Amino acid sequence: MLSRIGSVRSSSLNLGLGLVKRWLWSKSETGQRFAVVWGNGDYGRLGLQSLDSHWSPAPVLCSTFRDQGLRAIACGGAHTLFLTETGRVYATGLNDFGQLGTTDDAAYSTEMSPGKTIGSVRECSGLYTLKLILHLLKLIKEPVEVSGLPKEISQISAGYYHSSAITVDGELYMWGRNANGQLGLGKRALKAVPLPTKVESLIGLTIKMAALGSEHSIAVSDVGEVLSWGGGEYGRLGHGNDSTSFAFFKSTSEYTPRLIKKLEGIKVKYVAAGLLHSACIDENGLVFVFGERPADILGFREENSEATLSLIAKIPYSEEVACGGYHTCVVTSGGELYTWGSNENGCLGIGTTSVFHQPERVQGPFLESIVSQVSCGWKHTAAISEGKVFTWGWGGSHGTFAVDGHSSGGQLGHGSDVDYMKPTMINLGKDVKALQVSCGFNHTGAILEHI
Repeated sequence: MLSRIGSVRSSSLNLGLGLVKRWLWSKSETGQRFAVVWGNGDYGRLGLQSLDSHWSPAPVLCSTFRDQGLRAIACGGAHTLFLTETGRVYATGLNDFGQLGTTDDAAYSTEMSPGKTIGSVRECSGLYTLKLILHLLKLIKEPVEVSGLPKEISQISAGYYHSSAITVDGELYMWGRNANGQLGLGKRALKAVPLPTKVESLIGLTIKMAALGSEHSIAVSDVGEVLSWGGGEYGRLGHGNDSTSFAFFKSTSEYTPRLIKKLEGIKVKYVAAGLLHSACIDENGLVFVFGERPADILGFREENSEATLSLIAKIPYSEEVACGGYHTCVVTSGGELYTWGSNENGCLGIGTTSVFHQPERVQGPFLESIVSQVSCGWKHTAAISEGKVFTWGWGGSHGTFAVDGHSSGGQLGHGSDVDYMKPTMINLGKDVKALQVSCGFNHTGAILEHI
């Protein structure tokens, strides 16, 4: 195995699958749920007690999960959240902005061996300042419980540097980076909040779901009202741009949750947040998107264009939407998968790398089997179909964060770091089915169940 993070040799690739088959120590009863992870392992984001990357699924062998079981996983920028069946939240990975929400100092690690890489940056003797900074970073290599959540949690979400949890009675707690108001705690709040903090401005509302992007957040209440907050660049909050002559000097950030007026009168049931855009689905199965579009990425943005709410036509009744770096995916009520946007590294799953401005149905294996869930990473995508996990897009071999030609990922889980332009099934072993999948920046996780 190479010492460089993100460059695991093939001799270790089969380790994860072997552990999946015998992971539950002394029991593997039908219905027992557990988590598997794969991809870039730096900062301990995989929770596998090391900084090694994994190109194939590996089980999270946390003793706490043995008795509690797992309900959900949320993969963020360089951290991961786990929700147990008892409603408790655990976190692992980088904690430079407090995104792990824990006070367990004993779990932190700042160790760095010579030649090791943290964050895809190699330590060199001539880079004393860099070395010092890396030694000061706090990271956790295995799941620890998030501190201070007072009630049972029903839903979790992980952004690039921030995290959230919703209690069973609809209260929203947030923690992590807050430089652009993405925690919704007000303009005077700290720029980094290390422990879960209730979003007081939402008192009186019952929050049903929250989605976190790179620098913004969006949530929907039980009556279908949609609120957004955080960095508002590119119109990703859905509030539009200020067209006054003083707009250049005005911050686009929203520091407390703000109702999206253009969605008033529309009862929303599902929300999603990506890098520079957001999306939602209403009770009639209609999909609305706001923020930067693929055409904008290619440089065709008009000088004074206002980011407006767009209704996506020509998609059947939709159930679920996911936003990635620059692409969007929708699962219909009939189990069809549609995708559009930037198509770097084949993340749309349609066999090419061409940009698609309109929804395109993903075919391949999904022509014969229905899709039940989809998740988007920065430039990769994962979906569940009939209990199996399929992934495609950026594999990590030649991405932005590759160093000296080495991998920075393996997030597709196919035993390599190459790109896949069509949905390809991951080998999860026998007698298990996938219940949920989550894509982070360049890692992926799933909740499996023994059958």
